[in-house]
Amino acid sequence: MEDPNYKAVSKNLSKYADFNYYILLSIVFGGFLIFGLSENIKGPAIPKIQTDFSLSEAQLGFLLALNSLGYLLACSFTSALSNKIGIKWTGIIAFASMAFSGVCMYFSHAYFFLSASYFLLYIGNGMLEIGLGIMAARIFTKNTGMMMNLSHFFYGLSSIVAPIFASSMMTWNAGSGELGWRGMYFIMLLVSLLPIIPSLFGKFPQEHAEKEDVISYHSLVRDPVAWLIVAILSFGIVSEISVGNWLVNFLVKSYSWSLKGAAEMLSLFFLFFTLARLLLGPITDKIGYTLSIMIFAFLSGICSLSAVIVGEKGAILFALAGVGIAPIYPTVMALLTKLYPKGTGTAITFTVTLMGIASVIGSFFIGFIIDSIGGGKNNILGLQVGYGMIGALALICSVCCIFLFVFLWKKDKLV
Repeated sequence: MEDPNYKAVSKNLSKYADFNYYILLSIVFGGFLIFGLSENIKGPAIPKIQTDFSLSEAQLGFLLALNSLGYLLACSFTSALSNKIGIKWTGIIAFASMAFSGVCMYFSHAYFFLSASYFLLYIGNGMLEIGLGIMAARIFTKNTGMMMNLSHFFYGLSSIVAPIFASSMMTWNAGSGELGWRGMYFIMLLVSLLPIIPSLFGKFPQEHAEKEDVISYHSLVRDPVAWLIVAILSFGIVSEISVGNWLVNFLVKSYSWSLKGAAEMLSLFFLFFTLARLLLGPITDKIGYTLSIMIFAFLSGICSLSAVIVGEKGAILFALAGVGIAPIYPTVMALLTKLYPKGTGTAITFTVTLMGIASVIGSFFIGFIIDSIGGGKNNILGLQVGYGMIGALALICSVCCIFLFVFLWKKDKLV
């Protein structure tokens, strides 16, 4: 007969495991919400910052460049830090540094201090992105594609509302004047402290498991699969972020749309983008990650190119491209967890760091094409060719998936 004490202990352990899982879910989902907020509140704040500090375009460009530098720096050390102190404390440090950067921004009255505050914020952002990727890889061992896409849905959700919240908060009354961009950053980034509470109580799986240095950066550099994944993610993400950079500009200058109408089309893109991450995750688990990325990237590329070719009547296709491009990043993260189960943190760091470098180069490349072919920023031909490149990059992403699919299929490692 089974020992009743054993049954009671087993039942309690099961309840604790379920409760702990929900704690970890709140950390990951909440982390992605905060990540989206912190990334996208700067839009309404930048013009105010430029005015308050009388910044030239070059100084503003330098300030924004620090974002990328801090982000890439954090990507380079976060995996090693998590191996040394654990992913729990790595996440807590990331959340705390973001909140502290908000305090620094509130008291920043000199350009140097503001730049340092932004730099700290994006170090925290970089740590958070890598940290959340490692957390998710350890937590979502089943239905990984669906759960990764669901996690990134929260990033998309907060990205939609962040500019609205930020612009509204800056006009709030605070004592003798408006809250302004300093107060807005202060309040928004203090929210980063909230996930620290469940982090202190949650028990992360594999916290003291086998060291992730089983997979080294040296072995990844020699691995053709790793480079194909870098190419897939890089082409996909450059296509994704370029929509945010260029769609409004394209619609205003090519079709003489109002700024409001063009911004609404961009919002529609992000709406489709966010819904795709919510709804398409189960499909990636069902048909396979590599095949999913191949299909979705192809559809996004076709939508973008068709929109340029059809003209103004096909403008809705610009927004529909968001459906295809949305699942690429989270599905690549799911793919990495399956291909590198004993070195996921290292693989994510390697891939995301190189993707970040490629994003900077890619954004510059598209801008260069628009200027060089158009012969001026108002030339419609340059804008059409430049936006056509955004669609072409998504198609190249799909082609890279074909090579990866064949390679993994031959090695019997297809996932």
